[in-house]
Formats: sequence, C-alpha cells, structure tokens
Amino acid sequence: MVSSRRVVITGMGWVTPLGWDVDTVWSRLLRGDRSMGPLKRFDASTWATGFAAQVDGFDLRERLGERAARHLSGSRSTQFALAACDDAWRMAGFDRAAPDPGAVGVYLGAGEGEVDYSTYVPAHALPYSESGFDIARFAELARRFDAAKEVEQEPQLTSTHLSMEFGAEGPCLNCMTACAASTQAVGEATEIIRRGDAEVMIAGGSHSMVHPLGMTGFIRLTAMSTRRDDPMHASRPFDASREGFVMGEGAGIVILEELEHARKRGAAILCELAGYGSTADAYRITDIHPDGKGGAGAMRAALDQAGIDPSKTDANGRPLVHWVNAHGTGTQENDKIESAAVRAVFGELAPKVPFTSVKSMLGHRIQAAGAVELITCVKAIQTGVIPPTVNLTSVDPACGLDHVPGEARDLNAVGGVSVCVSNSFGFGGQNDSVCVRRFEG
Repeated sequence: MVSSRRVVITGMGWVTPLGWDVDTVWSRLLRGDRSMGPLKRFDASTWATGFAAQVDGFDLRERLGERAARHLSGSRSTQFALAACDDAWRMAGFDRAAPDPGAVGVYLGAGEGEVDYSTYVPAHALPYSESGFDIARFAELARRFDAAKEVEQEPQLTSTHLSMEFGAEGPCLNCMTACAASTQAVGEATEIIRRGDAEVMIAGGSHSMVHPLGMTGFIRLTAMSTRRDDPMHASRPFDASREGFVMGEGAGIVILEELEHARKRGAAILCELAGYGSTADAYRITDIHPDGKGGAGAMRAALDQAGIDPSKTDANGRPLVHWVNAHGTGTQENDKIESAAVRAVFGELAPKVPFTSVKSMLGHRIQAAGAVELITCVKAIQTGVIPPTVNLTSVDPACGLDHVPGEARDLNAVGGVSVCVSNSFGFGGQNDSVCVRRFEG
C-alpha cells in the first residue's frame, strides 16, 4: 500500500572536518576548501597512511553548556551526534524536550566507540605465552577496565544519548551497514513516518574511525590513499591517478517530520524527502558488483518512490534530476562502478547530470558520510549551487561524467536545483539512495 503521508526535513546540523556551522561549512565547500592533514591524536609516522580529515577544536561543553555533563563519558561519535542534533533540533523550531515524546523517534547509522587501548592491549596480549592462556593474569588486567568506557563502545549508545537529551520516546534504532548506514537510517526513518509509527524522527549518523584500529584496518585493506607528502590532494574521486580514500570523521543529523505535523506547528520546511531505495549486491563481501547493478537498483527505487522518471527531461530539455551526490570515495573500483550505475539509470542523459563527490574535501566519514552529504543536497536546493569535485585534474575515462571539477557550479540561471539524489554504498554490498526535492505545497 502506498502511503499518502509526505515527509519533509525541518532541521539539520552537522559536525565536519571543515567546521560545524551549516552555512559556514557550506561556503567552504563551495570554495573548494580541503580538510586533510597529518594525524594529531596518535603517532602514525611509520604507517603507510599517516593523515586524515579530522575534526579539530571540538568541545561538547562549548556546544551544550551544562547539559553536556551527563554525556561526556560518551564516545567521540556520540558527542559529535549530540552537537549536530542540537543544531538540527533548534533549526526545526523545537524546545529541548520533545513536544509529544511518544511520537518522536531516533534512527541512526552510528559507529562503534573507540577502544580503550591503554587497557585493552595489555589485557589481550600479555596473558598469552608458550604455556598457553594465563587466565589469572587476564582477570587481574581486566579489573582495570573502565565500565563507562566499555559501555560507550556499543554503537547503539549514541541513539540512547540522543533519545535522553531530546526526550524522544518513540522508535529508537541504529543500523551498522558500513558506509551506507546513515543514508539507510534516514531512509528507514522516513518509512517509519510514512507508515504512521512516528510524526518526527531524528535521523542521520555519526562516526570516527580516526583511531589506531580503524586506520590500520583500512590500511591493511589497501583502501586508503598513501599520499603522505600531499594530504590535501590525496582524495581524488574520479581522477585517473586516484589510489584510495582519506579517512574522515563527523556527524550529520536531520529532523524528519510528517508534512501536516510540520504545517500545524508552523515549521519552516527545508525540502521534501521524496524517495528512498535500498538494495544488496549479493555478490562478494569485499567487492562491488562490477556492473553496478546494486547501486543502480537503489537509485531507481528512490526515484520511482519520488515519482521521477530519470529518462525524462523538462520543457527545456533539462534532466529532471539536477545533481547526484556521489558516494565517490576515490578508490579505483568504487568510482568507475558507481559511474556505470549512473549511466545505467540515466541512459543518454547521464552526461548531463552533475555527479560530484564532496569526499574530495571532507574525507570519508564512514557511517556518518551519507547524512552529511544529504545536508549538502538540501543546501544545493536552497542555494541553487552545486559543490565541486576538487583534486580532479585528469578524469578517468572509465568515469567520465559531469564531475564538476575544481569549481562550484551556479545553476540559478537555468532554474536552480530542484531534485537531488544522494548515494551511499557500503562494504559488503549494501546500497542506499535517497531523493530530495524542493518543497512545493
């Protein structure tokens, strides 16, 4: 059964390596500012990748004041989410407490907290010897674990902190579908509202893998760039010389709301969440299907739900979709296969649809990536301008679409930006796309 309940976005907030004020970060993205630099929180001088896109100068106490106190045991991911949600909640016009707690839910794609390495490593490494496992030594070391730190490693704790802080007593969920997680969270939160199980959903994601375990895991997979001598130009989506992504961190939160609920309280509507699609490659854990059929399926499903035919144009011959925000990681496989998926969906119109990656400036925020990039789509609709793909100097012919290299593109002279599709594709073959469009009552 098709639901007649429409879902709109009434608030948004983020924490990114370029800052956390929405409009300031947006301006920096349009300028092509980059956020990559040497790792600061631990010594990675001997690693193949010793740099990342890091959030510097963040302090939850400066963002929440006295309210931060009960959340300071939370992981870096949780603290990012709280700050981003506070901005989104206020933008939506709510007081701190939810107006009807049972009608407000939370759905995040939030990542795990950071391991307490100073305790974890000795406890797991030292008890092993030629004589076997020393359980008495392990028990002695295990007593040093901090209970709060151990609890806060659990990824669902981020949703718990948000529900406590903002009084959300409706559905509360967290998904971990790798790089697709926060786009999936937004899409599934939309479906919760459509079927009438909530009127308002706090949705998005938060993650930091800028820690030894997170970084070394991707280094061993050879998935990250090794341009140690030039981190600012290391993230090179769609470029022939690309050789991996740059790790980022941050959070993105949007407030989703049933349209009539938003109207009744006089909320300012930023845009409509018009469509959501989700597929699985069912191929391999570490490889994307070479034909891009999973990504193409997710885009088609999102556009179909939005009632948009990607093969059609408007009266002026312009494609009906004005920007596809690419997953665009900067790895050889992802970029060429995602480009193939876009060609499969848009056919002859594919070269006319701007298809860019802000990961070239923000790095890859893993589970937080999709929600942050959804906010860039909202800003593109509001301003009529599309951010560029920076560091793109020699387009790979296997990609070869309209990647908007180097400089932002102002589309106001041709009618602005009305419809965007945002893609997020996860490790293991998870594909999620959302379609947002300018709100028209």
